[in-house]
Amino acid sequence: MTDGDEMTRVFKALADPTRRRLLDRLRADNGQTLGALCLDLGITRQGITQHLALLESAGLIATARRGREKLHYLNPVPLHEIHRRWIARFELPDLDALATLKDDLERENRPMDKPRLLHVTYIATTPERLWTALTDPEVTARYWDHRNVSGWAKGDRWEHVRLSDGGVDVVGTILETDPPRRLVHAWASPADADVPARHSRVTFDLEPVGDTVRLTVTHENLPADQYEGTAQGWAKVLSSLKSLLETGQALPTPVLYS
Repeated sequence: MTDGDEMTRVFKALADPTRRRLLDRLRADNGQTLGALCLDLGITRQGITQHLALLESAGLIATARRGREKLHYLNPVPLHEIHRRWIARFELPDLDALATLKDDLERENRPMDKPRLLHVTYIATTPERLWTALTDPEVTARYWDHRNVSGWAKGDRWEHVRLSDGGVDVVGTILETDPPRRLVHAWASPADADVPARHSRVTFDLEPVGDTVRLTVTHENLPADQYEGTAQGWAKVLSSLKSLLETGQALPTPVLYS
């Protein structure tokens, strides 16, 4: 799928008022079931299902299972692409409301058993190449301005190391590894390394889809004071990663932590 095809799907999905209303509902309370999204809309369950399928095809929502339930999440990555390409460069104060749209996509006041952040992007690459981009310190340095350093075996230490001075901004432990399909690690500031209650959990799921790879990043159990900066950062990181793998050029360095 070309970049033009992706954007066409996004704008087509946003053109319908019912679909925009569904996105608004997810912005207000991310991670809802189909039944919850159907309430008070005056549309059949089948109609809502069709709208959700189009939104998911456009990448504007992502889904995750919680037991028998299927939860729907607003995915900010395509919206960030729209902002970056057509809005941010103008730097007009009147556009501040749009610039903060992504910040509101996942709110803090949600049940603790829902993933706190869920981001999905499709990258024209192979699972093996994407896995390398996630685990090779020199490749992560190109799109993150940090080296992600680890032995990448279960139980190994993981460090997010600054290029500027070699300092460590984030630490963790590899919890699960199944190359090139799934990687899970803990996430904490060095000051909180010995405080389990301050540790969050990051999961990367890689799934081949035609000539692309669907990358789903789930960041759970975030402390409240880390939520805003992390929510802003992941969309930038994933956009930069996508750009690097598809064009060879990363985007300006993002920041993922506060």
